[in-house]
Amino acid sequence: MRAVSCKLTGSNLGHPSMLNPMVSVIIAPDSFKGTATAQEAARYLGEGVRSVIRDAQITLAPMADGGEGTAATFAGQQITLPTVDAAGRLTDATYTFDAEASTAYIDVAAASGLPAVADDPVPLTGDTYGTGVLIADAQTRGAERIVLGLGGSATVDAGTGILVALGATPLNSQGYALPKGGGQLGELASVDTAQLNIPAAAVEWVLLTDVTAPVVGPDGAAAVFGPQKGATPDEVMLLDAALTHACDIFNVDPLTPGYGAAGAIPVAIHWLSTLLHGNPSKVHVLPGAQVVADALGLPESIQQAGLVITGEGAFDDQSLTGKVVGTIAELVEGTDATLAIAAGRMDLDPGDGVIAAELGDGDVDKQLFQAGAAIAADYLRISTAQG
Repeated sequence: MRAVSCKLTGSNLGHPSMLNPMVSVIIAPDSFKGTATAQEAARYLGEGVRSVIRDAQITLAPMADGGEGTAATFAGQQITLPTVDAAGRLTDATYTFDAEASTAYIDVAAASGLPAVADDPVPLTGDTYGTGVLIADAQTRGAERIVLGLGGSATVDAGTGILVALGATPLNSQGYALPKGGGQLGELASVDTAQLNIPAAAVEWVLLTDVTAPVVGPDGAAAVFGPQKGATPDEVMLLDAALTHACDIFNVDPLTPGYGAAGAIPVAIHWLSTLLHGNPSKVHVLPGAQVVADALGLPESIQQAGLVITGEGAFDDQSLTGKVVGTIAELVEGTDATLAIAAGRMDLDPGDGVIAAELGDGDVDKQLFQAGAAIAADYLRISTAQG
């Protein structure tokens, strides 16, 4: 049996809600990149569901997987301050600080993200200094744990920009400060820690990622993600060699799964934490979507749901490998809940019994509303047919 497919024409929106009253609906989408945040997507989908199933118990649980928007899914105070983007230009960036938990939630994309430099990419010279500024600020407010979302970065600097922001200076063999960016990492010889911000460097690190990529090789940070950040084939080769050298200097295994995330930021974090604590026990690389789902209590609440709706911009061959949609699908599996997926583009059949809604053209808020309504109508139809 193929997926149940909704057409957003309004022709299947007329099922009366009384057929399945008080159904519990959980709406847990990712952002629809460039068109709707996860919060907006959840709200519009929920309004669509409510227009069909008026008595539904709807829980909005906007999701993220370590990329842009991850920090906003956690509770806490929103902190905005001036910093710099990947190209070194002044910008503002926001992170979430939970004073009670002494934890800061920071998206690398907030300061060092690709959109800010999309018109003029900086694959060789871009760095994560701006993210390091946020980290240092969070520590001054009392953060003892940094939860860093490693998605959407514009950089391939192995996290050396963060080191500089925390007072550690990468040097070449002549003892001069290394120019910023991953393109210079082949000249890395040592790191001067005389001015190191020890309190900020000594925090516990939770690195959230949606990939298991190693640092180097055909599946590594440069080969897979370098072209997305503007790197040419020759620059990819240069970056891969530079990252290999950096791993040797930092004494990090370049094939460690997940360490290729966000231009290999875990490499510098691993080295820094090991330097201060004697081992990397304070560094945790975790699947972002699962951590967010756990924080929202979704493993428990989905057990009681009748309908679970997730979604993203494009449902494709990457969706089920550590992304939000795949994580939600795994949580639904084995429960009595029906899974529904809304996407701007459906490139894959999502599988047996899954309600699939592909958005059309036009205002995204209207399309998401219609997708929610169509999913609800199909859910009622299926529930009625099954008795």
